[in-house]
Formats: sequence, C-alpha cells, structure tokens
Amino acid sequence: MDFSWPEHHLAYRKEVEAFARQTLDPAVADRDERGIFSREAWEKCAEFGIQGLSIPKAYGGTFEDRDLLRATLAMEGFGYACTDNGLALGLNAHMWTVQLPIFEFGSEEQRKKYLPGMAAGRLIGAHALTEPDAGSDVFSMNTRAEKTEGGYLLEGEKHLITFGPIADVVMVLARTNPALGKWGISAFIVERGTEGLIQHPVQSKMGMRTVPIGKLSFQQCFIPEENRLGAEGAGFSIISHSLEYDRCFILASQLGSMERQLENTVDFVTRRRQFDQPIGKFQSVANRVADMKLRLETSRMLLYKAAWLKSQGKSAMMEAALLKLQLSESFLASSLDAIRNGGGIAYLTETGIERDLRDAIGGVLYAGTSDIQRNIIAKLLGI
Repeated sequence: MDFSWPEHHLAYRKEVEAFARQTLDPAVADRDERGIFSREAWEKCAEFGIQGLSIPKAYGGTFEDRDLLRATLAMEGFGYACTDNGLALGLNAHMWTVQLPIFEFGSEEQRKKYLPGMAAGRLIGAHALTEPDAGSDVFSMNTRAEKTEGGYLLEGEKHLITFGPIADVVMVLARTNPALGKWGISAFIVERGTEGLIQHPVQSKMGMRTVPIGKLSFQQCFIPEENRLGAEGAGFSIISHSLEYDRCFILASQLGSMERQLENTVDFVTRRRQFDQPIGKFQSVANRVADMKLRLETSRMLLYKAAWLKSQGKSAMMEAALLKLQLSESFLASSLDAIRNGGGIAYLTETGIERDLRDAIGGVLYAGTSDIQRNIIAKLLGI
C-alpha cells in the first residue's frame, strides 16, 4: 500500500496554489456580500488550465490524458489557496457534472462542439436535474421531452441549478417515456438563446454567493435530435454516472479549505492569550482543534480512495456516498469550531471565517443531502 504522490502531481498542486493565491482572492468579500460571480476569475482559471482538468487535450483539456488523481489534488490545492468557495464549487460542478458527461456519453460531434469552449472558459455549463417536486427523489421529475419531427419539445421547470441564470450550455434531464419509469429518462444539451428556454434571475442564498443559482423553464423548447446526449432512455445511466463523479470530486476544494482553516486556527490559538497563557492551552479549545485535524485526515483518506477507484475505472458508489457525507459534515463542523475558537472576532464578516460556515451549509444539501447519503450507504449494506 503506497500513500505517496508522484512528484509531478505535488508540483502541479503547488502551481495551482500559487496561481490561486496570487490571482483570485482580491475583492472576494465584496463579491460575496453583493452576490457577484466573477467572469474574469473564471476566464483566468481557464487560461491557467483548471477547467481542462476533467478532459483530455484532444478536446481542449490541460494534459494529454485525463488524470483524475492529479485533478483531485489540484482542486484540493485550489481550495487551500483560494477563499472563494463559490468559485470552487462552480468550477467543480462545471467540470464533473457537465463536461465529463459530454465527454463520456456525447458523440464525437458534441465533444468537438462544446468541450473546447468549456475548457477555454468561453462557455459555462449547467447540470439541470433538480425540480421543485423532484429533489432527493430525482426520478419523480415532471419535465417532459415529447418526440417530434427532427427532435424533441421540452416542457417543464428545473430549480436550484448552479449557473442556471448564466449558463451557455445546459445538460437537461427529462422524461421521454413515462411508462418506463427511470429507464424512460433522457438527457439533452440545450444552448443559451434556444427559443423556449427561460433562464430566470439569480436567486440570493445563505452561502456560496459568488456562484449563481436559479430556475430554468422550458416552454415548447425545441431540441434537435443531434442534441440528445446518448441514446434515448440513457438518462438513468448518465445521472448515476455523473452523480457518482460529482460526489467523488465536487468537494475536493472544500478539503483544501479545511486544511487552510485548521492552519489558521492553530496559528490563532497559539498567539491569542487570555489568563496569562495561549488559549490553545485550554482543554476545550485544544479538543476542538484536535477534532478539526481528525475530520481533515479522515475526509482526506476517503477522498483519495474514491478518486483512486474512479481513476482505475472502478465503481465507487459506496465510497462516494461515504465521502460526500463525511467531508460535507466535517467542513460544517470544523467551520463552527473555527468560529468558536476565534471568538467574537471570527463572527465579523471582515475576517472571512464566518463565510466558510455559511458556505459549508450548502455542502450538506447539494449533490444529495446527508440523509440521502446515509440511505445509500444503508441500502448498499443490505438494509
């Protein structure tokens, strides 16, 4: 069993950290307060090569071959050096829930048409699955795609869609044959500006304010047959595939945030003095720091294992659920501990510490709630 990383992987993580630290953090507090997504930061990430990490160079990727382990380590480093958790979420959602399914299930024409622009930062992708009455129960979706001459007519509504209000490319899941249940769902690529596609305004939210979310409506929206992703009825396979990758990789940046959070906390509790000693000498404070370290390392091992399994082409359904549950809940708990250890000063917006807590809450909801992850784990255990 080898827990070491190749030197070129570690070196690339350092490059990502340096890029993120030097280029991306200015004005993040202001953008968070005003709920503003930075297209400039997005394009700088693309220029560096972040969006190209999930696809091979032949389709605009950063490296000759897709390397999931290097991408995982890189996004961990991104979260460590960049305090804009919303940008990190947007990048991961774009890469793993839109780019990757197009690469895995798309035709050669679809790959060449969309992937280079997405990797280059010219196009932003959205994954439209969730509906007002189909959240955790995704297969109860009502959005329909009726077969018509030359294609399909989309009718329905999606909500809570990351990048929904501004996306250039939307991967939409819809029912094509309700009688077949989950096997009657298909996927479609819908371009911004398509007649019948309505991208509603950005909705304000508690955290992750620097990445936009919102509703999408489809009103007699004609989609040509060549824009169907995969075969008709392949939606279940595409959903299962994308959600597994999503749960494996979307929180890699939050692991980096947890590492930065721990380092900052250790620095603070060793410098801050009360009652003639550093506050880290008080058992309650020290115990919280120890718990933060434990959460970080257990989450790290689950992330690396899930990434390794996917890099080997193996199923990681159980590991992805364990990782999503552990890492999201850990980031939330450690963010609260960081505020408790920081005291009143950590409650102030200007420190940025409270922003991690607000951002962390979203992690226990998107890509399947913690309750859903527990249900998956129990089911896979035969319960």
